[in-house]
Amino acid sequence: MAISKRNIRIYNRNEVITFSKTNEAFGELSNMSSSFPLFVNDIIVPSSEALYQAMRYSLFPKAQNEIIRQASPMTAKMISKKYNPYSRQDWELIKLKVMRWVMEIKLSQHWNKLAPILEETGNKAIVELSYKDQFWGAKNIGNNQLEGKNALGRLWMDLREKHVLTNNKIECVAPLAIAGFRLYDHDIDTICDEDHFLNNEEEGQLFAVV
Repeated sequence: MAISKRNIRIYNRNEVITFSKTNEAFGELSNMSSSFPLFVNDIIVPSSEALYQAMRYSLFPKAQNEIIRQASPMTAKMISKKYNPYSRQDWELIKLKVMRWVMEIKLSQHWNKLAPILEETGNKAIVELSYKDQFWGAKNIGNNQLEGKNALGRLWMDLREKHVLTNNKIECVAPLAIAGFRLYDHDIDTICDEDHFLNNEEEGQLFAVV
């Protein structure tokens, strides 16, 4: 599918942080990393890719279940493709919002691992290096140049600026204000990290003692 030239970026590979394979530098930023399970609505979702793909079918619990059952993020993506006819009609309009929501959950629930990685990138542009996807990433066009919208990399840069570099940890992520935004036929709850619950428990015990 041809990609619109709107918001296409050109990057000098020598001046940016790139990520691609999960076993290489900054691979933790990839949705294909299986090292960052997410906890949503009391359900363990194996990867950010699985959660993103599942929300594409937020009115079809059967599709969500098959996607979330996959331990491999790539398999979850492949399984998702067979359900394409059942995609939300507004998916192209909301997919960036959904991806950011997924990434906020990932950063919130794995702050101690991901925040230092993002901090290590400094103020450099973060680019997902791709061989073909110029929407979420950017591809090599020769002369050390990368071209693409790099939506995933730009979302990481925004989260880095707003939360990591300011040490403004994400404790809770609110559900998106999108009609029918559901998981397994249940509305999405506000999603908080483990420390949030532990801190609230400690506060509750303190008030009980007082």
